[in-house]
Amino acid sequence: MKRHPSPNTSQGLRDIRSLKAVVVHPLDQDGEELMAQLRRIGSRVCRFWPAPDALPEGTDIVFMAIRPETISKALPWLEGPAAHPVIPVVSYENPIFIEIVIKLNAYCAVPSPVRSSGVLTAIAVSLHQHKSRVALERYAQRVTEKFADQRKIQRAKSILMETRNLTEPEAHDLLRTRAMGQRQSLEAVSDTIIKAHEALNF
Repeated sequence: MKRHPSPNTSQGLRDIRSLKAVVVHPLDQDGEELMAQLRRIGSRVCRFWPAPDALPEGTDIVFMAIRPETISKALPWLEGPAAHPVIPVVSYENPIFIEIVIKLNAYCAVPSPVRSSGVLTAIAVSLHQHKSRVALERYAQRVTEKFADQRKIQRAKSILMETRNLTEPEAHDLLRTRAMGQRQSLEAVSDTIIKAHEALNF
C-alpha cells in the first residue's frame, strides 16, 4: 500500500526552505559543498570561521565543523534552554570527536567529505527532535511549577489549621474565599500567608 506524506511532513519540508542556517566551517571543499547544498534547499546561509561569540538574530540551525578551533573555544550559544540545534560536520570518528558530538546534544551528524545527499535529512531530523525536546522540557517545567504551587497551597493550609484551629476543608475554604475577595490566585494568597507566618516567627 502506497503511503502519502502527511500534511505535517509537507509543512515541515516547506519550513526547511525558509530556514536561516549558520555554517561554522572553513571555506574549504566541505564548506563550499555544504553552503551550496543549503542554498539549493532554499535556506538562507551565512558562514563564520572561526566560530563567533554570538549567532545572528533569527538563526534556526547551525552546522559546525568539529575541529580543534571550535572544540577549544567556549561558545555561549551552545548552552542553555535557548540553544539552537547543532549538526556537527565530522572528519574523523575518534573517541574525542564522538564525545564532543554527544556533548553537543546533536541528533545526527554530517560526515566529511560532505555529499549532496544527507544534508536535508540531517536538517529534518534535527529540527523535529529539537522541537520535541523543547516541548518536553516546557511540559516538565509546567509540571514542576504545578507541584510547587500545590506544595505552597498545602503549606498555607497547614499554617491556617495550626494558627486558627481549622480543619483542612475549612482552611481550604478560607483560602479560596480570600483569593476570590482579593481577586488573586490561590497560589498568590498562599504565598502571602507563608511569608507573613515566617516573618512573625522570625
